[in-house]
Amino acid sequence: MRWSHLSAPPDDESLLSRAVPAAPPLPLALPGATVRTFDTPGFAGMTFYEVRAKSLINRVPGQSRVPFEWTVNPYRGCSHACTYCLAGDTPILLADGSNRPLAEIRPGDAVMGTMGAGPHRRYVPTTVLDHWATSKPAFRVTLSDGTRLVSSGDHRFLTDRGWRHVSPTEAHLPALAVGDLMFGVGRFAEPPKESPDYRTGFLCGLVRGDASGGGTAREGDAWVRADGYLDDIPLTEALRWPEMPTGEWYRGFLAGAFSAVGHTERLAVVFTSDDPVYLGRVAEALSHLGLATRRPVHAGRGRSGAGGSGISTSGRASSGVSSSGRASSGVSNAGRGSAGLAWAGSDRVETERHLEAALRFRHMTGASSAPLDASGVGVRANRRLTVVDIEDLGLTLPLFDISTGTGDFIADGVVSHNCFARNTHTYLDLDSGHDFDTRIVVKVNAGDLIRRELADRRWSGAPIAMGTNVDVYQRAEGRYRLMPEILAALRDHANPFSILTKGTLILRDLDLLRQAAEVTRVALSYSVGFVDERVWRSAEPGTPSPRRRLDAIRRLTDAGFSIGVLMAPILPGLTDTEESIDETVAAIAASGATSVAPLPLHLRPGAREWYAAWIAREHPHLLPRYRELFGKGSYSRRAYQDEVTARVRMAARRHGLHRPDTTQARRLTEPAQADSAQARRLTDPAQARRGAEPSPGGGPRADQLTLL
Repeated sequence: MRWSHLSAPPDDESLLSRAVPAAPPLPLALPGATVRTFDTPGFAGMTFYEVRAKSLINRVPGQSRVPFEWTVNPYRGCSHACTYCLAGDTPILLADGSNRPLAEIRPGDAVMGTMGAGPHRRYVPTTVLDHWATSKPAFRVTLSDGTRLVSSGDHRFLTDRGWRHVSPTEAHLPALAVGDLMFGVGRFAEPPKESPDYRTGFLCGLVRGDASGGGTAREGDAWVRADGYLDDIPLTEALRWPEMPTGEWYRGFLAGAFSAVGHTERLAVVFTSDDPVYLGRVAEALSHLGLATRRPVHAGRGRSGAGGSGISTSGRASSGVSSSGRASSGVSNAGRGSAGLAWAGSDRVETERHLEAALRFRHMTGASSAPLDASGVGVRANRRLTVVDIEDLGLTLPLFDISTGTGDFIADGVVSHNCFARNTHTYLDLDSGHDFDTRIVVKVNAGDLIRRELADRRWSGAPIAMGTNVDVYQRAEGRYRLMPEILAALRDHANPFSILTKGTLILRDLDLLRQAAEVTRVALSYSVGFVDERVWRSAEPGTPSPRRRLDAIRRLTDAGFSIGVLMAPILPGLTDTEESIDETVAAIAASGATSVAPLPLHLRPGAREWYAAWIAREHPHLLPRYRELFGKGSYSRRAYQDEVTARVRMAARRHGLHRPDTTQARRLTEPAQADSAQARRLTDPAQARRGAEPSPGGGPRADQLTLL
């Protein structure tokens, strides 16, 4: 339901007078909200919308396949997630090989991302899904090739040790370090300036190439540019070979030459002409810009037999171009003279076939008509991209970020992570990507509301589930402290409730939980899907580590609570093996938990797209298995669910978490009964010990995890 129907108008007790004005406008669905930002590093770049809601206890829609009827959610959006931002002038690689400053990128733009993992990671085109701006404390990362990247501390780059945060605010997150090798192609070359030398070189390359015999006069932007340049530069002057060509002349010459006689073959930039002197000048210009050239050998007219393949390094060729790019058979020092043949008997010059050369040519020359086909090219670490310095600038700067279909993009030549999107925030007229993480709706009157609703004569005293949409013990709870008032109200009305969390902040409210448990049924559950630290860092980087959660379980059990653990999510191909399940169940048993219930992965729209991109990027070899298990639906096959459940139950028996009960063999035939039984299991530790029975018939199980 939308907030326009839930939020009450502000009154004199609102905190408007103490709120810090925020730049983002109020969403249409949050009328009268108080907007607040905080200077605390952990909340930098986040906006909190404090609303006085009309109600707090919500009925779950009847069509929802969840094992509870009533919920309380004091927050919408989740501050568990990280935000990743870069300076607005950071150049982003577009899918066509050009680049554009991050601040100018817009949703719908085609950029270059990556998919796969390790040696199987490949460049692929992807689409920008969202773009936003914020202000955060800034850091500068310097690489050995001179690249300088200004980013937030939460930003992640791909290194030889995996994804690393520049300077994370939470100690358990993997941090970037001096000596790490980043993945990518290296810093992008500076674009050319349209100086008189560049324009003269462009005219020379275009007109001479078109007249060289192999050229083809192509209508388009190149000739429009040439007409404009000729307003200031006489054609006779433009056609003269300069005595001492400048770097800008070489850049313009190559851009014009490509428009006249150039084309691309995959990553290679190829120039074809009947004029060997002209091709000698092309080779010379490429060498001057640091681009190695090669002379392909193939059957055809007039090929020189000498020199083998003729592949050069730094512009050298075994039988044509010297170490400075000068032709060994006649073109004189610095390209002066025109009597000799630069590439005797050859009508073709091309750059080396790798992505770095392809991008360097495009960026240095401004040849916009040179399309790039880099899809499938391997992503590699590079010694030139070694981190040499990480500096806290001590400034809060305007920063930008995007979300893409692959979950990453190429920022000034290095692979950079972005935020992932969730779908639920769209119900608030906020986007499901960045807004979910950074624009948190807080029901500041939650304590008063729940007391009023529990005291209503129409309230039945039914069990209330918390933590079912977003975690009630997320980081924001540490500041707003809404849960103590909610727990006190539930205690005072002796209303049964359950809490599912991944957060350790629940330990703050241990005394209130004890008091409530003396007068009503209190069920506490933790979500621990696996104990593999590598999977956790990759799949759940914004949450407390599994070990910290297990420590919290131990403290709660020491306080007398029976803690049920939802083994969720169990990830096909990653954490569903017998070894992984046994290790996780053993750790859960050692923590003192009284039960464990497996929750097979369930992927709602929004979460499905994010998870699919994550699997494709990190574990591409698993894609066929996921297609087989899920098809086009949100639920895995029933046979797989039963298999995983059986593995967990066997491990639970081995580690003393399974307690047989005569009611366990009872089969419920009505879906409503099955849902009711599952609800009792999640709200009653004694029921939870008996394990999760499969729901009858086909379709999703009642105990499947939904990723929000």
